[in-house]
Amino acid sequence: MSIGNSPEDERPFQFVSDSEEARTSVGRALKDARIAAGLTVDDVSGATRVRIAIVHAIEADDFTPCGGDVYARGHIRTLARAVRLDPAPLIEQFDADHGGRPAPTPAAPLFEAERIRPERRGPNWTAAMVAAIVAVIGFVAFTAFKGGGDGGGATDQVAQGGAPSGKSASPTPKKSKPAAEKPAPADSAIAAAPQDKVTVQVSAPNGRSWISAKDHNGRMLFDGLLKKGESKTFQDSSKINLILGDAGAIKLYVNGKKIEDDFQPGAVERLTYTKGDPEVG
Repeated sequence: MSIGNSPEDERPFQFVSDSEEARTSVGRALKDARIAAGLTVDDVSGATRVRIAIVHAIEADDFTPCGGDVYARGHIRTLARAVRLDPAPLIEQFDADHGGRPAPTPAAPLFEAERIRPERRGPNWTAAMVAAIVAVIGFVAFTAFKGGGDGGGATDQVAQGGAPSGKSASPTPKKSKPAAEKPAPADSAIAAAPQDKVTVQVSAPNGRSWISAKDHNGRMLFDGLLKKGESKTFQDSSKINLILGDAGAIKLYVNGKKIEDDFQPGAVERLTYTKGDPEVG
C-alpha cells in the first residue's frame, strides 16, 4: 500500500481570469442598453415585432424560445439595433458560447466543359421561309415604285432636291417652360392642414430613428423605423401621441408650423400635440 496523493489531488488547477468572470453576457448587454435608452420591454417589442416573452428570455440568456441558432442570431441583431448597439460583437460572443457557426455546405462540382457536347440541329426551315417572303415583298415594292415614277413629276422634283412651289412654313421654336419649384415640406400638404384636426409631420433629415404614433383613442398609427430622408404624416380629430427613439434626428411640423426644439442626439422623447397652435403636451 503506497502513501501519497490520490488521483483527484493530482488534477491540474484550472485558472479562470477576472476578464472571463466579468464578461457581460449577450442578454445582459442588451438589457443594460435598453435601460440606458429609456425603453421598456414593450417599447422594444413593438419596435422590432419580437414577442415580449422572447425579449425577456433573451435578456435572461435563454435562447431556447428563439427556435434555433439561426433565429437567435436574427433576434439578437434586431434587438441590438433597436437599443443602438453594434450587433457584430454580440453575434461573435453568441457563436463562441454556442459552438460557432456551422460549416458551409460545399457546392456541387461543375460539369467539365469537354463532356458537354452540342446538340446537332437540323436546317431552320422557318427562317428560310421568312427570308423568301421578305424577298418577294421587296421585289413587288420595287416594281410598283419604278412604274409610278413615269407620271409623277412632283415626285421627281422632290427626289431631285427641287423645292416645291409655295412658301414652306419654318417651324416655330417652342419656348421651354421653367420647371416649377417643388414646395418645401411645410408648404405642401402640411400647410393645408384642416383647422378642425391636428396634423403632425415627422421627418428624419439627419439620420434614422424609431418612432411610434397613436391617435386619441390609443390606436397605433405607425410603429417602426423611420430611415434617413423619409417622412410620415399623421392626422387625428383631437390628439397625436408620439414616441421618438432618437429625437435629435427628427424634424417636426405641427399644423403647418415647424417645431423649434433642442432635442439631443440619442434622446428618447414622448410628445403629445393637439389642435390649434403647436403645443407640447
